[in-house]
Amino acid sequence: MNHSDIPVLETDRLILRGPEAADYPDFKATFSSYRSRFMGGPLNKYEAWMLYAAEIGHWHIRGFGMWMIHDRVTDETYGMAGGWQPAGWPEREIAWIIWPDKAGHGYALEATDAARRYFYETQGWVGAVSYIDPKNLDSIRLAERLGAVKDHDAETIDGNDAVYRHPSPARLRSGQIADGIALEIQNYINPLFKPKGFAID
Repeated sequence: MNHSDIPVLETDRLILRGPEAADYPDFKATFSSYRSRFMGGPLNKYEAWMLYAAEIGHWHIRGFGMWMIHDRVTDETYGMAGGWQPAGWPEREIAWIIWPDKAGHGYALEATDAARRYFYETQGWVGAVSYIDPKNLDSIRLAERLGAVKDHDAETIDGNDAVYRHPSPARLRSGQIADGIALEIQNYINPLFKPKGFAID
């Protein structure tokens, strides 16, 4: 899959596009920071570069991958969300990361919901998981808000991660989960909405 073939997704606030060279500084800053501690970081310059190259190459090898999350109005980047299955991953994963100074606005929820719907409706995925460090409580909360539940019987990557299984396409179409996600996103869009004690991202 060429870069020009990576689909562009749009939501109320966001545009999801394939990663480009101009997006690398934000990626490098995040994966060099404490924010990436649950995703193999912090990384040095070489490691961050290799991982970013892998993000781009993943689209070519697998036909799916991670999108860069952009603001629809300003084009500012907020993070990444999408699909991920490098060598050694037992199943296709729904994954996300938000830049440290952009957390708490529901961007990961909005972007990940759009990415999952694309994989289900366009690429024919019948399900997905998220591999999460058990100490990463923010990501666990987000997975649960997306309707994922912990699968104690699923194969892990290395035995140290928790596996959260996303609802099937049929279950997602049933309405309750999708409606709850849509309602929460609309709350974030509302300028008067000031969450207290809300799970970030």
